[in-house]
Amino acid sequence: MNITAELVDYLAGLSRLEVQEGDRQAMTAELERILAYMDVLERLDTQGVEPMSHVFPVKNVLREDEVIPSQAREELLAGSPAPDGEAFLVPKTVE
Repeated sequence: MNITAELVDYLAGLSRLEVQEGDRQAMTAELERILAYMDVLERLDTQGVEPMSHVFPVKNVLREDEVIPSQAREELLAGSPAPDGEAFLVPKTVE
């Protein structure tokens, strides 16, 4: 595929990038190199290669959930200007 200045302008518009006149030629050459490398990758034999979502094995690094006691409701509501014993009371904001 031949990358033209018009195509670079079109892609820049889609990307919401402002490309200066001096950078347009460099971007054109870079896009041509990227497409040439994609042609190399397209010629690779991937028959029998399983698709993967990540290059490295992914494991869950989060800790296990543990149920632990929380702060007492009375303590939490103690600083509230208008508690009802169960929740914070706030002014109505939606009609």
